[in-house]
Amino acid sequence: MSEVIIKQIKDAGVVGAGGAGFPTHVKVNAKAEHVIVNGAECEPLLRVDQQLMAMMADELVEGLEAVMESTGATKGTIALKGKYHEAIDALEKAISGKPIELFILGDFYPAGDEHVTVYEVTGKIIPEGGIPLKVGCVVNNVETLINVARALDGFPVTDTYLTVTGDVPKPITFKLPIGVTIQEALALAGQHDMQGKLVVEGGPMMGNVVEDFTQPITKTTKGLIVLSEDHPMMQKRNIPLSHIIKQAKAACIQCVRCTDMCPRHMLGHSLSPHKVMRSLNYLDGDQEVMKMAFSCTECGACEYACNMMLLSPRRVNALLKQELSKKGIKASPPAKREVAVPTREFMKIPVKRLIPALGLTPYNVAAPLMMDVDYTPKKVTIPLKQHIGAPAQPVVEVGQRVERGTLIGDIPEGAMGARVHASISGTVREIGMNIVIEADGDGGGKQ
Repeated sequence: MSEVIIKQIKDAGVVGAGGAGFPTHVKVNAKAEHVIVNGAECEPLLRVDQQLMAMMADELVEGLEAVMESTGATKGTIALKGKYHEAIDALEKAISGKPIELFILGDFYPAGDEHVTVYEVTGKIIPEGGIPLKVGCVVNNVETLINVARALDGFPVTDTYLTVTGDVPKPITFKLPIGVTIQEALALAGQHDMQGKLVVEGGPMMGNVVEDFTQPITKTTKGLIVLSEDHPMMQKRNIPLSHIIKQAKAACIQCVRCTDMCPRHMLGHSLSPHKVMRSLNYLDGDQEVMKMAFSCTECGACEYACNMMLLSPRRVNALLKQELSKKGIKASPPAKREVAVPTREFMKIPVKRLIPALGLTPYNVAAPLMMDVDYTPKKVTIPLKQHIGAPAQPVVEVGQRVERGTLIGDIPEGAMGARVHASISGTVREIGMNIVIEADGDGGGKQ
């Protein structure tokens, strides 16, 4: 039966909806003892997962049970924050009589880092550079498992749920066809004039700044946050990297707060951001110290911790990872068994303090999930690579008519990847790195 489940997930093109898009059929084709649902949603302002857990609890549990069966896991846990009251109520009913439990997380950042989530739930530390399978666990995002449940019924991934919030007239969470432009998504939240505005795709801590609003949303798009270009958070993000390096060399006072509050350091990983910053003052630096950067997840906790306010160990680490990789230098294996630091419980970053520190208090508002939004665009631009691995190969031709759900991109022979499907019915107009489909009729409205 597990082979059937894995095939259904593969056929549907399910990928990790809450991260980099790892193909789910690959992840669940393994033996594990414990499947954990990451429902932390620790990034400020995002509302997708907590609302999906409240409104689609049965589908989530169905997807979780399927993954437990495919991996042979005997235990399932849904990890979510205690403040998600509606989700807890719905899930308690959905898991009644099943080998599944809820684990209540504190309201801290980054509770959704899978290394952190696994430690909170199991007390086990995933080895540095390792994956949850190293400690017998598989971790899946909420929407991923809902997509798994739909895959069991033969429905491929054609849509994504996302929150549009920030400086917009109508913060909202909704489902949209993959390939809709960011501009269209913003318009549905009442934001039409983008003069002087920037968009963060993802959360405010780890998301990327988007300036081209014609880019399409993908299977992994979970949030769009609109902020003015002069917002302090955006100004800080726009500081040139060269300036960041100069600041690190001149202004870092080695207070060690960035290390003390680093989530991976607190799990015993060999990452000390303050040492990396110090090494920049030497001609070539200490290579072993610089290799610590490979353990950085770029969560940004160090920026919150910094007494100097404008320093960014996160961006320094990101640069070092790139430069070291170009030279063929790899991370060193852990020198010893990791042990969590004794002060970890007292060093977690409370989200209620993180939000004002980022200047986001005015935007920390509800973004209700609107299940009745059924938007049909005039066209969609669907990337053939929305996942880790090889891009999908087109299996349609220009001028071909396709139905919503039609396979348009398949996994290359012998490669790791994910299938891609048409998100609307219409005619294929372009094929390249993306496949452009023009909708039947007028599109651009509700059906």
